[in-house]
Amino acid sequence: MNDTISEDFRPMRRFKQQLPDEECVAVLNEAYRGFLSVIGENGYPYAIPINFLYSDGHIYFHCALEGHKMDAVKANDKVCFAVIDQPVQEPGDWWYHVRSVICFGRIAVVDDDKERMARLRQLGGKYFPEGYDMDTDMRQNAPRAAVLDMTITHMSGKRVREK
Repeated sequence: MNDTISEDFRPMRRFKQQLPDEECVAVLNEAYRGFLSVIGENGYPYAIPINFLYSDGHIYFHCALEGHKMDAVKANDKVCFAVIDQPVQEPGDWWYHVRSVICFGRIAVVDDDKERMARLRQLGGKYFPEGYDMDTDMRQNAPRAAVLDMTITHMSGKRVREK
């Protein structure tokens, strides 16, 4: 995805720190939480720390059926999502090494109920502890949950040495 820079996105200035797509995907698969940024009320950015699921060029989120985030998504489907992995300190270094990934794309509410339920189960599988009664949780909470599907149109990652 970052191999083809469209005219909508500028190339990374510090290209020597750029991560290949495979490593960006690994960060997305390993990261616990990220920040979804939307265009909020009155044109102000609105960034939400949020759990997510990456799958095949899409990022899925669950949310309430109504609220600030849902209103923003319905008003403007362009979004940005950013994650950072766990900092690593190399032996002998006092500084940390970290990888970050930023994804731009379009977001939509998942309308198909079968897909919505499947994505909720996948999200639960990522975040619920082992042995958790997901079936009961799904019966109680799924009717009040929406799923958002972000299609990634541009992705870039960066390796940073925080020194």
